[in-house]
Amino acid sequence: MALGCLLFFPAAEYRNFFFFLIGYFTLAGGITVLQVAANPYVALLGSENGASSRLNLSQAFNSLGTTIAPIFGALFLLSDSVKSSSEIAILNEVERKKYYISEAATVQTPFLLIALSIFLLAIIFAFINLPKVMQVSPKGGYMTLLKKKSLLMGAFGIFVYVGAEVAIGSFLVNYFFEMNLATIISENQLMMQIANTIANTFNKTFTDADPKSLLGIFVIFYWGGAMIGRFVGSYLTKIMLPGKVLSIFSFFAIFMILISINTDGLLSMWLMLAVGLFNSIIFPTIFTLSLEGLGDLKAQASGLLCMAIVGGAIIPFAFGGLIDHFGFKTAFVLTIVCYGYILFFGKGKWRRV
Repeated sequence: MALGCLLFFPAAEYRNFFFFLIGYFTLAGGITVLQVAANPYVALLGSENGASSRLNLSQAFNSLGTTIAPIFGALFLLSDSVKSSSEIAILNEVERKKYYISEAATVQTPFLLIALSIFLLAIIFAFINLPKVMQVSPKGGYMTLLKKKSLLMGAFGIFVYVGAEVAIGSFLVNYFFEMNLATIISENQLMMQIANTIANTFNKTFTDADPKSLLGIFVIFYWGGAMIGRFVGSYLTKIMLPGKVLSIFSFFAIFMILISINTDGLLSMWLMLAVGLFNSIIFPTIFTLSLEGLGDLKAQASGLLCMAIVGGAIIPFAFGGLIDHFGFKTAFVLTIVCYGYILFFGKGKWRRV
């Protein structure tokens, strides 16, 4: 993960898109390997009945990072003035070079800090004596796992969930921008107070900000909702059947999207942001429900489930195509279908294995 972040430095320095792709791929590969190791590890650290509760709690801290990330994106990446090719062409050599250096630094500094943080984390874990939950790694269990209907259904649930979550989270700024919410927010005293309160934490203000930077700051509520929901979900999945909690949360995600696409303005914005709250428990709950009853094969099953995260690459691509041809309101129907399947999967788990 740290190596992937470091690759953004030469990519920005030489403005090479191929380097960016390698950096993204390396970073994503590291994240996936980490997920494959960490998720079943948490699931195995105790009773099977409490696995959903434990994984929801641990992933609440994961969500803390995704809550903070949009602030950095809005304040340090979206807030600069990006020039078009024609604007760059009229700059003299000195001005052009100065502009390129400024743009590169906008990307390089945040990713260098992230790389340093991950390196420190790696060093810490290298010296921590973590408990061993499996003495022997099982071999050749994949053919057996492919016969497990519940696991395959869970993998598809991960596929559609990550796809829907990433599609919504990635296109929120564009969705809000299309509804002219930047103007509405800038004219609303309370909304500007909220935005500036968050920005002031980083010694920033939105007085003369780029409209997308202003809208980007509100994405914190989408990911922040997921963090809060996971702390709540950790308790709910302890006192209720995780399958029921999963069905309830996916139902409310559908409800929020339906109302949002049939309204406009700030109401539409806040309803779509509220989807993050109901996203909260979906991934960890599907994950642990899919691992139930698999014994020593849980680690290998985790690998299959994490492969399903590729939905986060495929579904947003389809979502973007729908936006281009039919607009946002129609495109969000795809996410409703995704949450509909998750509701169905959860309904089938209204009992303990």
